[in-house]
Amino acid sequence: MKTKLLFFISFCSFALSFSQIKITGKVTFKNKGISEINVTLEDTYDGATTDSDGNFSFETSEKGNQILTFVHPKYNEVQKPILIEDKDISVNTELKEQINEIDAVVISAGSIEASDRKRATALLTPIDIYTTAGADGQISSALTYLPGVQKVGETEGLFVRGGTGTETKIFMDGSLINNYFSSSVPGIAGRDRFNTSLFKGNIFSSGGYSALYGQALSGALMLESVDLPDQSSYDFGVSPIFLNGGFQKLSEDKNHSYGASLGYSNLGLMQNVFNFNTDFIGSIQGLNADANFRIKTKSGGFFKYYGMFDNNKMGVKTESLELGYDFSLVRLKGENTYHNLSFKQKFGKYLFNTSASYSYNQSDLNFSTETNQVESEKTELLNDGNYINFKAVVDRKINKISALRGGFELNYANEKLNFGEVNKNYRDLISSGFVETDLGFSNNLSAKIGVRAENSSYLNKNNIAPRFALAYRLAKDWTTSFAYGLFFQNPESKYINSSADLGFQKSQHYIFQVQRSTEGRSLRFEAFYKKYDELIKTQNIVPNSNQNQQVQTAFNNNGNGFAKGLEVFWRDKKTFENIDYWISYSFLDSKRDFLNYPVSLKPSFAAEHTISVVAKRFIPEWKTGVNLSYTYAKGRPYYDIVTQEDKNIIRNEGRLKDYNALNLSFNYLPNLGKKDSKAFTIFVLSISNILGTKNVYGYNFSQNGSRSSAVVPPVNTFVFVGMFISFGVDKTQDAINNNL
Repeated sequence: MKTKLLFFISFCSFALSFSQIKITGKVTFKNKGISEINVTLEDTYDGATTDSDGNFSFETSEKGNQILTFVHPKYNEVQKPILIEDKDISVNTELKEQINEIDAVVISAGSIEASDRKRATALLTPIDIYTTAGADGQISSALTYLPGVQKVGETEGLFVRGGTGTETKIFMDGSLINNYFSSSVPGIAGRDRFNTSLFKGNIFSSGGYSALYGQALSGALMLESVDLPDQSSYDFGVSPIFLNGGFQKLSEDKNHSYGASLGYSNLGLMQNVFNFNTDFIGSIQGLNADANFRIKTKSGGFFKYYGMFDNNKMGVKTESLELGYDFSLVRLKGENTYHNLSFKQKFGKYLFNTSASYSYNQSDLNFSTETNQVESEKTELLNDGNYINFKAVVDRKINKISALRGGFELNYANEKLNFGEVNKNYRDLISSGFVETDLGFSNNLSAKIGVRAENSSYLNKNNIAPRFALAYRLAKDWTTSFAYGLFFQNPESKYINSSADLGFQKSQHYIFQVQRSTEGRSLRFEAFYKKYDELIKTQNIVPNSNQNQQVQTAFNNNGNGFAKGLEVFWRDKKTFENIDYWISYSFLDSKRDFLNYPVSLKPSFAAEHTISVVAKRFIPEWKTGVNLSYTYAKGRPYYDIVTQEDKNIIRNEGRLKDYNALNLSFNYLPNLGKKDSKAFTIFVLSISNILGTKNVYGYNFSQNGSRSSAVVPPVNTFVFVGMFISFGVDKTQDAINNNL
């Protein structure tokens, strides 16, 4: 009997020690409830996110003195001490607006971190992107106005610190996006496939990024999709270029939502209005649709799904460089679908994150010539691919700024290509495992140490990549950090057209950063050195002698190179009333012996000097925002490289003229300040390259090298006008529109 009584008392004590206490409250800004504030107990994964009215509620088994934190990118972090005993607790707090929205190393209260978020090149909100003139509402375009990213107009991709556009990978909720950019024809860059408003924020690392990400020699862009909407809403947009509409439906209990959108674009009208440099065959047009749902489970888990489909058509006609032909023609039909499902759940001290994505991409290019108004038989380049990505991460917080995480990733690709004499079926499964720890030694010193291991089934090879970062606070407003990492990437599949003993390409990053951050001002200096090894070497193959098309085919990994430079970034929201501006400067010294380069050369995509200036002002009394941007880049080198007798030679070379572009945009919000308004309208006027500077991106050469033509933008100056209306939710608080 005594044994049973003792067991019963022990059991009750044990149960009581793990009894759940409810913590509730409301978070406000200027006496108004605000949503999407992350409320957590420090050193635990217990917490919640505020709803549209600013209310939050969660349960915890923790006891004693605890710290309750309130975090959001737009507001200063708040920490409140609380005592948890045996009664429910109610905690209300008022937040203050965060001044440095895209500060790269914002110091959290009492500590400094060596994380990607603190060392990132930029933390851009959708508003930062939409209000950057010349960015066209695209995340990738907005990043070109920041240090480290090259302005390369003739092809898509993020060209970072001497790296190619494919050396920077893009992730959504932790899962790799294999085809972020739309299909296009040679000489014209594809656009972002994903609407900027889909993401609540991003982290862009131009080097030395976390071991959680791989297969990128230069950088990583980590996008985080939005959670539950504040409330149900409907919106549509109309312009001479496109028409779109969509809705978001939030459940009454605010635990789940779903939505969809549909859009159609056609550039035909603008092609008739403006003097385009490019002679398009018909009009450029595209159709896109997407759907999503968000579910918050009773146990605190969170599901997110996003799916999209798009197709586009484009044709270009240019004067032929080959004797005997009048014109060269290329036509494109592209289709793409993408699906992403993610889930996160807290299990006691552990946070579990998993995501899976599938994408299918098809690009059908047809090449032909025209002579005496008679078109030749078409040569088809058909490329289609299926891609699957799965990733799982387990994270355990050790103390205030220390944590341990690990997981694995699977990335499968199945591609088929047919082009003249080249027919291939490429398959590869990249299996990866990683472990990483954040170590907080003191309030002024922390480190991140990680390692990633990968195996490629196609290459039949393994790699191990250590990563390391250290951050130290020099003084109250001064911080410094150092990062080192080893990074691997498979050869691009488009260069694998025959049997060859290939391996991983490799780069090493050394990065040193110093930053001073005060209220309304930020100054950052960053020096870097990148060493490339085992880059692939290629030779040119002409599948069809009647067409001026060449296929580069990899034959070994004997390439190498380096990139070194210095970057300066200054942002100021304080000096001039109601004006936010930033200035960035990048110096880049880079050489490579890779692809078909016969010797080590300055890459054709790397400008030695790049300067960007962005300025923004919103005038409340006019209900108007004025945005301006300017970019200057030193002329890039260009090369005409051919394969003769199994050797690559430079037949022609030179340097492009310097790049200059001044962009201007206006945003008018007629319903701003009208509390009883049921519709919220935004008018947009955007002018790209307002001075009409005739920029040149490169040169194409005839097969014998005797003739050439410049690769130029489709149009020198472009004007966009549009109207966007939303019902049910006031989007004017976001400052301007969803599609500049």
